[in-house]
Amino acid sequence: MRDGEILILKGNQIITLLTNREKELIEAVSLTYQAHQRSAVSLPHSVFLRFPNNDKNRIIALPAYLGDGFDVAGIKWISSFPGNRAQGFDRASAVMILNSADTGRPEAILEGSVISAKRTAASAALAAQQLHGENKDTSAAIIGCGMINFEIVRFLLAARPWLKSITVYDLEENYAHKFKGKCQRSFEGVEVSVTRDLSEALASSSLISIATTASTPYIKNLSACPQGSTVLHVSLRDLSPEAILSCENVVDDADHVCRAQTSVHLAEQQVGHRDFIRASMGAILLGEAPGRLKPDATVVFSPFGMGTLDLAVGKLAFQLALKYTQGDLIEDFLPDSWLVRAN
Repeated sequence: MRDGEILILKGNQIITLLTNREKELIEAVSLTYQAHQRSAVSLPHSVFLRFPNNDKNRIIALPAYLGDGFDVAGIKWISSFPGNRAQGFDRASAVMILNSADTGRPEAILEGSVISAKRTAASAALAAQQLHGENKDTSAAIIGCGMINFEIVRFLLAARPWLKSITVYDLEENYAHKFKGKCQRSFEGVEVSVTRDLSEALASSSLISIATTASTPYIKNLSACPQGSTVLHVSLRDLSPEAILSCENVVDDADHVCRAQTSVHLAEQQVGHRDFIRASMGAILLGEAPGRLKPDATVVFSPFGMGTLDLAVGKLAFQLALKYTQGDLIEDFLPDSWLVRAN
Protein backbone atom coordinates (compact mmCIF):
# COMPACT_ATOMS: atom_id res chain seq x y z
CA MET A 1 0.00 0.00 0.00
CA ARG A 2 1.08 3.54 -0.73
CA ASP A 3 0.71 6.34 1.77
CA GLY A 4 -2.72 7.93 1.51
CA GLU A 5 -4.44 4.70 0.49
CA ILE A 6 -6.88 2.89 2.76
CA LEU A 7 -8.12 -0.71 2.64
CA ILE A 8 -11.78 -1.51 3.25
CA LEU A 9 -12.48 -5.03 4.54
CA LYS A 10 -16.06 -6.26 4.64
CA GLY A 11 -17.40 -8.77 7.14
CA ASN A 12 -17.65 -11.73 4.76
CA GLN A 13 -14.11 -11.09 3.56
CA ILE A 14 -12.86 -11.17 7.15
CA ILE A 15 -14.74 -14.40 7.81
CA THR A 16 -13.00 -15.98 4.82
CA LEU A 17 -9.57 -14.69 5.84
CA LEU A 18 -9.89 -15.97 9.43
CA THR A 19 -11.49 -19.34 8.68
CA ASN A 20 -9.66 -22.25 10.36
CA ARG A 21 -7.24 -19.92 12.13
CA GLU A 22 -8.56 -20.49 15.66
CA LYS A 23 -5.22 -21.60 17.12
CA GLU A 24 -3.45 -18.68 15.47
CA LEU A 25 -5.97 -16.27 16.94
CA ILE A 26 -5.67 -17.83 20.41
CA GLU A 27 -1.90 -17.32 20.19
CA ALA A 28 -2.36 -13.68 19.11
CA VAL A 29 -4.66 -13.09 22.08
CA SER A 30 -2.15 -14.77 24.42
CA LEU A 31 0.66 -12.51 23.17
CA THR A 32 -1.61 -9.49 23.62
CA TYR A 33 -2.34 -10.36 27.25
CA GLN A 34 1.38 -10.80 27.84
CA ALA A 35 2.10 -7.44 26.22
CA HIS A 36 -0.51 -5.89 28.49
CA GLN A 37 1.10 -7.42 31.56
CA ARG A 38 4.45 -5.99 30.45
CA SER A 39 2.87 -2.52 30.00
CA ALA A 40 3.63 -2.54 26.25
CA VAL A 41 0.19 -1.14 25.48
CA SER A 42 -1.83 2.03 25.84
CA LEU A 43 -5.41 1.30 26.83
CA PRO A 44 -7.72 4.18 27.77
CA HIS A 45 -11.03 3.30 29.35
CA SER A 46 -13.79 2.36 26.96
CA VAL A 47 -16.39 5.07 26.36
CA PHE A 48 -20.05 4.05 26.65
CA LEU A 49 -22.66 5.92 24.65
CA ARG A 50 -26.06 5.24 26.18
CA PHE A 51 -29.50 6.47 25.25
CA PRO A 52 -32.10 8.27 27.42
CA ASN A 53 -34.65 5.95 29.03
CA ASN A 54 -32.98 2.87 27.56
CA ASP A 55 -30.65 0.69 29.62
CA LYS A 56 -30.32 -2.07 27.01
CA ASN A 57 -28.86 -0.35 23.95
CA ARG A 58 -25.34 1.08 23.86
CA ILE A 59 -22.47 1.92 21.55
CA ILE A 60 -18.93 1.59 22.91
CA ALA A 61 -15.67 3.13 21.68
CA LEU A 62 -12.50 1.16 22.47
CA PRO A 63 -9.30 3.05 21.53
CA ALA A 64 -5.96 1.31 22.03
CA TYR A 65 -2.32 0.94 21.06
CA LEU A 66 -0.60 -2.47 21.01
CA GLY A 67 3.17 -2.73 20.91
CA ASP A 68 5.43 -5.74 21.53
CA GLY A 69 5.83 -6.53 17.85
CA PHE A 70 2.26 -5.70 16.82
CA ASP A 71 2.86 -1.93 16.62
CA VAL A 72 -0.65 -0.88 15.72
CA ALA A 73 -3.11 1.70 17.01
CA GLY A 74 -6.80 1.98 16.36
CA ILE A 75 -10.33 2.01 17.64
CA LYS A 76 -13.39 -0.24 17.63
CA TRP A 77 -16.84 1.38 17.58
CA ILE A 78 -19.33 -1.35 18.49
CA SER A 79 -23.05 -1.18 19.12
CA SER A 80 -25.16 -3.62 21.11
CA PHE A 81 -28.90 -3.48 20.42
CA PRO A 82 -30.47 -6.68 21.83
CA GLY A 83 -33.81 -5.90 20.17
CA ASN A 84 -32.20 -6.48 16.79
CA ARG A 85 -32.61 -10.22 17.22
CA ALA A 86 -36.40 -9.94 17.00
CA GLN A 87 -35.95 -8.16 13.65
CA GLY A 88 -33.64 -10.83 12.27
CA PHE A 89 -30.48 -8.75 12.73
CA ASP A 90 -27.43 -9.60 14.80
CA ARG A 91 -27.33 -7.94 18.20
CA ALA A 92 -23.94 -6.31 17.59
CA SER A 93 -22.53 -4.33 14.69
CA ALA A 94 -19.15 -2.66 14.58
CA VAL A 95 -16.47 -0.90 12.59
CA MET A 96 -12.74 -0.74 13.26
CA ILE A 97 -10.05 1.69 12.14
CA LEU A 98 -6.39 0.66 12.13
CA ASN A 99 -3.78 3.42 12.27
CA SER A 100 -0.06 3.32 11.56
CA ALA A 101 1.88 3.51 14.82
CA ASP A 102 4.58 5.45 12.91
CA THR A 103 2.52 8.21 11.31
CA GLY A 104 -0.91 7.89 12.95
CA ARG A 105 -2.48 7.86 9.50
CA PRO A 106 -5.41 5.43 9.01
CA GLU A 107 -4.55 2.36 6.95
CA ALA A 108 -7.67 0.20 7.10
CA ILE A 109 -11.37 0.26 7.89
CA LEU A 110 -12.72 -3.14 8.87
CA GLU A 111 -16.11 -4.56 9.70
CA GLY A 112 -15.72 -5.14 13.42
CA SER A 113 -18.39 -7.52 14.73
CA VAL A 114 -16.68 -10.64 13.33
CA ILE A 115 -13.33 -9.55 14.76
CA SER A 116 -14.97 -8.75 18.11
CA ALA A 117 -16.65 -12.16 18.32
CA LYS A 118 -13.50 -14.04 17.38
CA ARG A 119 -11.21 -12.18 19.77
CA THR A 120 -13.76 -12.74 22.56
CA ALA A 121 -13.97 -16.44 21.75
CA ALA A 122 -10.19 -16.77 21.51
CA SER A 123 -9.89 -15.11 24.93
CA ALA A 124 -12.41 -17.55 26.41
CA ALA A 125 -10.68 -20.58 24.90
CA LEU A 126 -7.32 -19.34 26.17
CA ALA A 127 -8.81 -18.96 29.65
CA ALA A 128 -10.14 -22.52 29.43
CA GLN A 129 -6.63 -23.72 28.58
CA GLN A 130 -5.03 -21.84 31.45
CA LEU A 131 -7.66 -22.27 34.17
CA HIS A 132 -9.18 -25.63 33.23
CA GLY A 133 -6.28 -27.22 31.38
CA GLU A 134 -5.81 -30.37 33.46
CA ASN A 135 -9.53 -31.08 33.56
CA LYS A 136 -10.41 -33.28 30.58
CA ASP A 137 -14.18 -32.91 30.94
CA THR A 138 -15.65 -33.79 27.53
CA SER A 139 -18.65 -31.49 27.98
CA ALA A 140 -19.35 -27.77 28.21
CA ALA A 141 -22.35 -25.72 29.33
CA ILE A 142 -23.43 -22.74 27.26
CA ILE A 143 -25.56 -19.99 28.85
CA GLY A 144 -26.81 -17.57 26.20
CA CYS A 145 -27.35 -18.62 22.61
CA GLY A 146 -25.96 -15.84 20.46
CA MET A 147 -23.05 -15.30 18.10
CA ILE A 148 -20.48 -14.90 20.88
CA ASN A 149 -21.16 -18.28 22.47
CA PHE A 150 -21.34 -19.90 19.04
CA GLU A 151 -17.81 -18.65 18.35
CA ILE A 152 -16.73 -19.75 21.83
CA VAL A 153 -17.89 -23.29 21.02
CA ARG A 154 -15.85 -23.14 17.81
CA PHE A 155 -12.71 -22.00 19.64
CA LEU A 156 -13.20 -24.44 22.54
CA LEU A 157 -13.28 -27.28 20.03
CA ALA A 158 -9.96 -26.07 18.62
CA ALA A 159 -8.38 -25.72 22.06
CA ARG A 160 -9.98 -28.80 23.63
CA PRO A 161 -10.56 -31.32 20.80
CA TRP A 162 -11.83 -33.94 23.25
CA LEU A 163 -15.00 -31.86 23.75
CA LYS A 164 -17.91 -34.08 22.69
CA SER A 165 -21.11 -32.59 24.09
CA ILE A 166 -22.63 -29.26 25.07
CA THR A 167 -25.73 -28.34 27.02
CA VAL A 168 -27.28 -25.03 26.00
CA TYR A 169 -29.63 -22.69 27.83
CA ASP A 170 -31.26 -19.42 26.81
CA LEU A 171 -34.06 -17.44 28.38
CA GLU A 172 -35.75 -17.64 24.97
CA GLU A 173 -36.07 -21.35 24.26
CA ASN A 174 -36.43 -20.85 20.50
CA TYR A 175 -32.99 -19.24 20.38
CA ALA A 176 -31.57 -22.27 22.18
CA HIS A 177 -33.02 -24.60 19.55
CA LYS A 178 -31.71 -22.38 16.71
CA PHE A 179 -28.31 -22.45 18.39
CA LYS A 180 -28.46 -26.23 18.63
CA GLY A 181 -29.26 -26.54 14.94
CA LYS A 182 -26.43 -24.19 13.95
CA CYS A 183 -23.94 -26.13 16.08
CA GLN A 184 -25.07 -29.47 14.65
CA ARG A 185 -24.62 -28.16 11.10
CA SER A 186 -21.24 -26.59 11.86
CA PHE A 187 -19.47 -28.93 14.30
CA GLU A 188 -19.39 -32.56 13.33
CA GLY A 189 -19.46 -35.11 16.13
CA VAL A 190 -20.65 -32.75 18.89
CA GLU A 191 -23.82 -33.73 20.73
CA VAL A 192 -26.01 -30.74 21.64
CA SER A 193 -28.86 -30.80 24.16
CA VAL A 194 -31.19 -27.99 25.21
CA THR A 195 -32.36 -27.46 28.76
CA ARG A 196 -35.00 -25.05 30.01
CA ASP A 197 -33.51 -25.12 33.52
CA LEU A 198 -30.58 -22.82 34.31
CA SER A 199 -29.46 -24.87 37.31
CA GLU A 200 -29.44 -28.01 35.18
CA ALA A 201 -27.22 -26.25 32.65
CA LEU A 202 -24.80 -25.11 35.37
CA ALA A 203 -24.65 -28.63 36.77
CA SER A 204 -24.09 -30.30 33.39
CA SER A 205 -20.38 -29.51 33.05
CA SER A 206 -17.38 -28.14 34.91
CA LEU A 207 -16.65 -25.79 31.97
CA ILE A 208 -19.30 -23.09 31.62
CA SER A 209 -19.50 -20.17 29.22
CA ILE A 210 -21.90 -17.32 29.94
CA ALA A 211 -22.52 -14.80 27.16
CA THR A 212 -25.90 -13.09 27.44
CA THR A 213 -27.37 -9.61 27.13
CA ALA A 214 -28.14 -9.38 30.86
CA SER A 215 -27.67 -5.91 32.37
CA THR A 216 -28.13 -6.99 36.02
CA PRO A 217 -27.18 -10.18 37.91
CA TYR A 218 -29.61 -13.08 37.90
CA ILE A 219 -27.35 -15.97 38.99
CA LYS A 220 -27.30 -15.64 42.77
CA ASN A 221 -24.82 -18.43 43.43
CA LEU A 222 -22.83 -21.11 41.64
CA SER A 223 -23.60 -23.95 44.03
CA ALA A 224 -25.05 -26.02 41.19
CA CYS A 225 -21.67 -26.13 39.44
CA PRO A 226 -19.51 -29.24 39.84
CA GLN A 227 -16.38 -28.98 41.97
CA GLY A 228 -13.41 -27.53 40.15
CA SER A 229 -15.54 -25.62 37.65
CA THR A 230 -14.29 -22.87 35.39
CA VAL A 231 -16.82 -20.17 34.52
CA LEU A 232 -16.09 -18.02 31.48
CA HIS A 233 -18.13 -14.99 32.53
CA VAL A 234 -17.92 -13.26 29.17
CA SER A 235 -21.00 -11.05 29.47
CA LEU A 236 -19.83 -9.73 32.86
CA ARG A 237 -23.16 -8.89 34.50
CA ASP A 238 -24.78 -12.29 35.11
CA LEU A 239 -23.34 -13.20 38.52
CA SER A 240 -24.33 -11.63 41.82
CA PRO A 241 -21.62 -10.02 43.97
CA GLU A 242 -22.03 -12.92 46.41
CA ALA A 243 -21.34 -15.43 43.64
CA ILE A 244 -18.23 -13.51 42.60
CA LEU A 245 -16.97 -13.28 46.18
CA SER A 246 -17.39 -17.03 46.72
CA CYS A 247 -15.00 -17.93 43.88
CA GLU A 248 -11.43 -17.50 42.72
CA ASN A 249 -11.49 -14.57 40.31
CA VAL A 250 -9.29 -13.93 37.28
CA VAL A 251 -9.70 -10.87 35.06
CA ASP A 252 -8.04 -9.30 32.04
CA ASP A 253 -7.48 -5.93 33.74
CA ALA A 254 -8.80 -5.00 37.17
CA ASP A 255 -9.07 -1.27 36.47
CA HIS A 256 -11.13 -1.87 33.35
CA VAL A 257 -13.41 -4.60 34.67
CA CYS A 258 -14.18 -2.78 37.94
CA ARG A 259 -16.45 -0.24 36.26
CA ALA A 260 -19.73 0.07 34.34
CA GLN A 261 -21.63 -1.97 36.95
CA THR A 262 -20.13 -5.32 36.02
CA SER A 263 -20.55 -8.12 38.55
CA VAL A 264 -16.92 -7.62 39.62
CA HIS A 265 -17.56 -3.90 40.01
CA LEU A 266 -20.64 -4.58 42.14
CA ALA A 267 -18.59 -6.94 44.31
CA GLU A 268 -15.93 -4.25 44.75
CA GLN A 269 -18.59 -1.75 45.77
CA GLN A 270 -20.01 -4.23 48.28
CA VAL A 271 -16.73 -5.03 50.06
CA GLY A 272 -14.78 -1.83 49.38
CA HIS A 273 -11.68 -3.48 47.88
CA ARG A 274 -10.42 -5.70 45.07
CA ASP A 275 -8.60 -8.32 47.10
CA PHE A 276 -11.01 -10.98 45.82
CA ILE A 277 -9.41 -10.64 42.36
CA ARG A 278 -6.63 -13.20 42.49
CA ALA A 279 -4.79 -12.60 39.23
CA SER A 280 -4.86 -11.24 35.71
CA MET A 281 -4.68 -13.50 32.68
CA GLY A 282 -1.42 -11.84 31.67
CA ALA A 283 0.15 -12.69 35.02
CA ILE A 284 -0.91 -16.32 34.63
CA LEU A 285 0.50 -16.52 31.11
CA LEU A 286 3.83 -15.07 32.25
CA GLY A 287 4.05 -17.53 35.16
CA GLU A 288 3.55 -14.84 37.79
CA ALA A 289 0.42 -16.53 39.17
CA PRO A 290 -1.04 -20.06 38.98
CA GLY A 291 -4.11 -20.87 36.92
CA ARG A 292 -5.96 -21.94 40.07
CA LEU A 293 -5.08 -22.23 43.74
CA LYS A 294 -7.50 -24.95 44.84
CA PRO A 295 -8.39 -27.89 42.58
CA ASP A 296 -11.98 -28.05 43.84
CA ALA A 297 -12.65 -24.28 43.74
CA THR A 298 -14.78 -22.56 41.12
CA VAL A 299 -12.69 -20.13 39.08
CA VAL A 300 -14.46 -17.26 37.32
CA PHE A 301 -12.83 -15.47 34.39
CA SER A 302 -14.32 -12.01 33.85
CA PRO A 303 -12.78 -10.31 30.79
CA PHE A 304 -13.85 -6.71 30.24
CA GLY A 305 -12.73 -7.08 26.63
CA MET A 306 -9.66 -5.02 25.86
CA GLY A 307 -9.41 -3.02 22.65
CA THR A 308 -5.88 -4.34 22.20
CA LEU A 309 -7.36 -7.77 21.44
CA ASP A 310 -9.35 -6.27 18.58
CA LEU A 311 -6.17 -4.67 17.27
CA ALA A 312 -4.29 -7.98 17.34
CA VAL A 313 -7.00 -9.80 15.40
CA GLY A 314 -7.69 -6.81 13.14
CA LYS A 315 -4.05 -6.47 12.19
CA LEU A 316 -3.86 -10.18 11.35
CA ALA A 317 -6.90 -9.82 9.08
CA PHE A 318 -5.34 -6.72 7.49
CA GLN A 319 -2.03 -8.50 6.83
CA LEU A 320 -3.82 -11.54 5.36
CA ALA A 321 -5.89 -9.26 3.13
CA LEU A 322 -2.73 -7.65 1.75
CA LYS A 323 -1.12 -11.06 1.25
CA TYR A 324 -4.10 -12.53 -0.62
CA THR A 325 -5.20 -9.27 -2.32
CA GLN A 326 -8.55 -9.08 -0.55
CA GLY A 327 -10.61 -6.01 0.25
CA ASP A 328 -11.30 -2.77 -1.60
CA LEU A 329 -8.37 -0.40 -1.87
CA ILE A 330 -9.30 3.27 -2.00
CA GLU A 331 -6.60 5.42 -3.52
CA ASP A 332 -6.02 8.99 -2.38
CA PHE A 333 -8.32 8.59 0.62
CA LEU A 334 -6.21 11.14 2.46
CA PRO A 335 -5.71 14.57 0.88
CA ASP A 336 -2.38 15.93 -0.26
CA SER A 337 -0.55 18.00 2.32
CA TRP A 338 -2.07 21.43 2.68
CA LEU A 339 1.33 22.88 1.76
CA VAL A 340 1.08 21.55 -1.80
CA ARG A 341 -2.67 21.76 -2.39
CA ALA A 342 -3.79 24.32 -4.96
CA ASN A 343 -6.47 25.68 -2.63
